[in-house]
Amino acid sequence: MKKQALAFAVAALSMQASVGHALEVGVILDVYHKSDDTALNGRTEGFGLSHSELSLSQDIGDVAKAQMTWIAEWNEEESDLELEELYIQSTSLPGISLTAGRFLADIGYLNANHSHSDSFSERPLMYKAFLGGHYYDDGVSASWIVPTDRYWRVSAAAFGGDELGEEKSVNTIGTWTLSTEFGDDFGNNSSWQAGISYMRNRTQEAGHHEEEEDHDHEEEHDHDHDHEGHAHSHGAEYQGEHLYIADLVWKWSPNGNNRQEQLKIAAEYAYVDDLYGAEVNDFSGWYLSGVYQFDENWAAGIRHGQVDLAHEHEHDGEHEWEDSELKETAVMVSWSPTHTQKVRLEYRHQDADNMEGEDNAITLQYQVGFGAHAAHSF
Repeated sequence: MKKQALAFAVAALSMQASVGHALEVGVILDVYHKSDDTALNGRTEGFGLSHSELSLSQDIGDVAKAQMTWIAEWNEEESDLELEELYIQSTSLPGISLTAGRFLADIGYLNANHSHSDSFSERPLMYKAFLGGHYYDDGVSASWIVPTDRYWRVSAAAFGGDELGEEKSVNTIGTWTLSTEFGDDFGNNSSWQAGISYMRNRTQEAGHHEEEEDHDHEEEHDHDHDHEGHAHSHGAEYQGEHLYIADLVWKWSPNGNNRQEQLKIAAEYAYVDDLYGAEVNDFSGWYLSGVYQFDENWAAGIRHGQVDLAHEHEHDGEHEWEDSELKETAVMVSWSPTHTQKVRLEYRHQDADNMEGEDNAITLQYQVGFGAHAAHSF
């Protein structure tokens, strides 16, 4: 299914001449300098290029669209090029959207959005720990906007699971997700949205690859160092069979004109149980953020969050699991000289118990976009 879906999407993107619709091209460049590495690293220390994207989109008649997105990352340690999206999505079914190929999982508030639309330079700790920052995979999904007076959307998806962690999935359907979100307006000035998401992770069930079971102590030691934040990883480092996420977002702007002024409050909570490879009961994480855009060009924000995890340590020749905690506060100010550019200055402070790699860091980020980009959700 995976190869067929990806080949189908590639073929669709080559149909410009035959279907008569223009091919839309978009580019995002994200250049930064970060003063220090931090635990659960998103961006690494020094100069770099983070989550810069090249996107191609194509309408297929009036029935579907195809999307391809390549992501480039570069820092002083390594460079990487990833195919993040390659899918076909229906557009003609009333209230229903069907998607096949590689795409961002509709789980939580942030995951289905491209990171260049985020209000901070890095995703919250809970996203880095449990979803590798952003989880995309090969699969199929269906989404339905329920015909009610209040906004209500329900979606379900099944994925191969190979992109969630560092190991390949041992099941054909490695993960599947369910999510629902509600939203409404408060008068002319404010609106809200709330959502609940669930992901079933089957990637590490009984039947591991033999090479997984034969890891020696040296490899485990190297893996422990990855948690310190000095090794770049696209996969979720902390996994369990079940991931639950609840999110709530509230926006306020005078007369609904969010281009001039807007206050946005967002919060999410994540809970993971039936853990893989950890002798503790569960992991959890949360964040609360507030961003105030006080005119068309300037915004400021603060976000605080934490994750409650566990790590394996050697004590008296035996391996023991200890609870660990990481807290993070980020404060940022951003300036957008044009609607396609953004300069962001951000200070990040971390505190940790039984977890290495925490630090303070200052990040200066410049982001510029060219061409077409799809509108992002609420």
